[in-house]
Amino acid sequence: METASRKPSDASPGKLGALAKLPVFFDLAGKRAVLAGGGAGAAWKAELLAAAGADVEVYAPEPSDEMRALLARSAAAGSLTLHERPWSIHVFAGAAIAVGDCEDEAEAKAFRCAAKAAGVPVNTIDKPATCDFQFGSIVNRSPVVIGISTDGAAPILGQAIRRRIETLLPASLSDWAGLAYRIRGRVLEALAMGAPRRAFWEAFAERAFGAAPSRCAEAEAETLIHATRDGAPVAGRVTLVGAGPGDPELLTIKAMRALQSADVILFDDLVSDGVLELARREAKRMMVGKRGARASCSQSDINDTMLKLAKAGKHVVRLKSGDPMVFGRAGEEIAALEAAGIPVTVISGITSAQAMAARLNLSLTHRDHAQSLTLTTGHSRKGDLPETIDWAHAASPHVTTVFYMGARMAGIIRGRLFAGGIDPATPVVAIASISRPEEQVWLGQVADLEAGIASLPEGAPILIGLGRVFGEAGIQALRRAA
Repeated sequence: METASRKPSDASPGKLGALAKLPVFFDLAGKRAVLAGGGAGAAWKAELLAAAGADVEVYAPEPSDEMRALLARSAAAGSLTLHERPWSIHVFAGAAIAVGDCEDEAEAKAFRCAAKAAGVPVNTIDKPATCDFQFGSIVNRSPVVIGISTDGAAPILGQAIRRRIETLLPASLSDWAGLAYRIRGRVLEALAMGAPRRAFWEAFAERAFGAAPSRCAEAEAETLIHATRDGAPVAGRVTLVGAGPGDPELLTIKAMRALQSADVILFDDLVSDGVLELARREAKRMMVGKRGARASCSQSDINDTMLKLAKAGKHVVRLKSGDPMVFGRAGEEIAALEAAGIPVTVISGITSAQAMAARLNLSLTHRDHAQSLTLTTGHSRKGDLPETIDWAHAASPHVTTVFYMGARMAGIIRGRLFAGGIDPATPVVAIASISRPEEQVWLGQVADLEAGIASLPEGAPILIGLGRVFGEAGIQALRRAA
């Protein structure tokens, strides 16, 4: 029986959550900064302030070796001047910022009072109660600068986050950002606000995450400006993106970049909120849910929506759970788009069978147990089991079979496997909401498949794995992962 159809519906992004601190970027170029203290921590802050262009005056009666080494080699920008005496209330006049490496809370309070009396924002190292601001961890691809704060709760966590971000951002991003700064005026002059400028900067950004800019990069940017200005209206495009099984950390870097450049995102019911949170905040989100036994958008509605948006010049991301090329009807969507002349690309995702293997620390093709892996859909276009499944093959002791979307058909699957000659004691694992916080696992034998599925949450997406790889080794893996 065909399920009811519904039209694609809008899903507006949630409101901005509370911020522990407001992230701001302070221009210190050519401004005076006061730094009190001569220890290693003070040396790092002095170098940081000078790198931002500040003229840093250091007040330290006994500067450490680290401070003297910094003064000897100078900083990347700004200037460093040492005064080998304690700070006093008079040093704050005309300063833009003050940082104190104070020995105790009493000195920190005095330092803060003196700075505030002069109208200067103050930071006292490792003493948050007397701070107006915090430094946090920094990713430096200047002029691209990223600041990371944990509100003082876990500085080491902030450093770990910084390292993760640094792996995503190529060092050459600094050169690309510098080029963007130089050509910005020409872009504003040559291209109209809105779609033309956005089209140019999106094309520019795609290059920025590739190889370093060549010697001719500025001339190439000029060519791109002229092509955008003189060309036809901005062409739309569609990107089919695999969202993985639910955990946003399983997204590929390419998928994240696509989400960040999308104008519109058409997403399925099974796409998690955590994945959608990674999308560009300005992108319009439209639910085009497709779930068995539920009211769903028809495929023709989804195709029509993609075509309409792409023809309007939008970058449409069609966000699909798992991998778009595995039981995701991508073939039908690609055919419709190509027939209309709409450019379409595909970004792979982690399919649920891979997530199952990782969850259990099991190889689905362990050479001692399985020489073949079969991924099978648990329902056809008509809503029942496909007629083309080779049940004798699925029942073979040397095959691992994974059924997608087969929970409602568990009893029939068991019967067909018995008819195919399967050993009733063949191990089976079923996982509901794999990789998500609400994940649940059942491990048993094929004879108990229907009862095992019934023990899992009704309506949850359930993956069924069948084969000897889920035997005793599977039980031990499940215990380790619990």
